[in-house]
Amino acid sequence: MKALLLSGGSGTRLRPLTHTSAKQLVPVANKPVLFYGLEAIAEAGVTEVGIVVGDTAEEIREAVGDGSAFGLDVTYIPQAAPLGLAHAVLIAREFLGDEDFVMYLGDNFVVGGITDLVDAFRTEQPDAQILLTKVPNPTAFGVAELDAAGRVVGLEEKPARPRSELALVGVYLFGPAIHEAVRAIEPSRRGELEITDAVQRLIDTGRDVRSTTVSGYWKDTGNVTDMLEVNRSVLETLERRIDGAVDAGSEIIGRVRIEAGAKVTGSRIVGPVVVGPETVIADSYVGPFTSIAGGCRIEDSEIEYSIMLRDSSMSGVRRVQASLIGRNVEVTPADRRPAAHRFVLGDHSRVRISS
Repeated sequence: MKALLLSGGSGTRLRPLTHTSAKQLVPVANKPVLFYGLEAIAEAGVTEVGIVVGDTAEEIREAVGDGSAFGLDVTYIPQAAPLGLAHAVLIAREFLGDEDFVMYLGDNFVVGGITDLVDAFRTEQPDAQILLTKVPNPTAFGVAELDAAGRVVGLEEKPARPRSELALVGVYLFGPAIHEAVRAIEPSRRGELEITDAVQRLIDTGRDVRSTTVSGYWKDTGNVTDMLEVNRSVLETLERRIDGAVDAGSEIIGRVRIEAGAKVTGSRIVGPVVVGPETVIADSYVGPFTSIAGGCRIEDSEIEYSIMLRDSSMSGVRRVQASLIGRNVEVTPADRRPAAHRFVLGDHSRVRISS
């Protein structure tokens, strides 16, 4: 079995952060989301991985390399434009050959991994296995319709009138029959080759398509709210480890990981929290479910339930929460007089002001 990991796409829902960085490399608990997918694939015993890349190809290549750090053999597959999940299968035909494969969306997060799913697919050998989960907003996803016996009878991408609450999770398992299906379908109204249409063709031609409802935790990390929720979920499993320097005037409570080279003085940190290497936290409060990357500086400030990327700083700022702070960002107080707000904001930003 091989794996196809999708790492193209423009990440519009995470802008302005993704104007300058691949959405799959935004960190959760100080590790890129993409790495969790690679680790899950390796744990399932799959070693040959094709990574579909787009505009951020060089950044993905630099982060992943040849895959040896994960015990994988990685092949990069360029995609000129994000033309749909089925298009990714189409352009990966030479790499995939006629082997079974798992297709994993690089910005998705599945707690518990995919080992059991891969093992069952290898044993039972259906033509396709899709993962489903109940969601409150099925119009934003591919949606599956099941019959009374639980068999998949219909699939539709982002339907205006969903026939169920069951959304497709971003992990699929396929046999070689999928290749004929992706060649046979036409672009959707969105101009993309939809994987839902390809799987529907398998159903229509009598192929064996099965589904599994995910009982564990799954998130599509395409927006800030979900990124913070996934960060929270991962930090829940954090083990306490203090490798950095903490002075006697600081208080460290609960599951806190402070990496080597980090320095904490006169501060209170309440876990779960992870603090990256060479980060300095002075006279500050860091609250639960916060990830601070390496090379950051937090002075005389308060932050909780947030993600701060590398080489950013915060000074003299009271209570930042539920925030995603990018790389090389500087956060400081505004002047008290005149009473005005001053911003430098990227396209598609969202701002909430307490006044």
